[in-house]
Amino acid sequence: MKIRSSATAAIALTALLALSGCANAMTQSGQSPDASPTDSVTIADANSADVMFTAMMIPHHEQAVEMADMVLEKDGIDERVVTLAQEIKAVQGPEIELMTSWIEGWGVGMTDGMDGMGHGDGMMSDSDMADLEAADGDDASRLFLEQMIVHHEGAIDMAELEIDSGQNADVLALAQKIMDAQTTEISLMRSIISSL
Repeated sequence: MKIRSSATAAIALTALLALSGCANAMTQSGQSPDASPTDSVTIADANSADVMFTAMMIPHHEQAVEMADMVLEKDGIDERVVTLAQEIKAVQGPEIELMTSWIEGWGVGMTDGMDGMGHGDGMMSDSDMADLEAADGDDASRLFLEQMIVHHEGAIDMAELEIDSGQNADVLALAQKIMDAQTTEISLMRSIISSL
């Protein structure tokens, strides 16, 4: 718990630095100079928690999609796992695009201190990903589910932090959607594991 709190504090500090670093690029209207007038989310609408959540959730979702791709390429995967992996891709792909549009609209680069943090919060290590890549059949189905439960639990923690500290209505709504959907998927994954 202490490690997670320290990681969360480090992430929050990095997000604050990234947010303050991009403030110079904002116009008095609160938009970056190259933002279009139709952008629904401007920097004036977002606080550091919104920026942190968005910047962290993009690579988090990207890894979930990568894990789903891995399991979908394998033979002998339980059909329930195949369906779940397809659903994860179908939902999280568009969410990545949405969050990326927010980051770009805010004028915050994904390299503004967000890389190299390890991302924490349920992210799989290179070794974890290699284990999933090497697994086959029921072993791959089980490992995918076990890893994705941990991954989802991390996303839920991140969403809870956003709900507690964020202010942008769109970001808050996405955090709630992620929390609700992934809580349901965790229950489903535990049920599948128990019957494999």
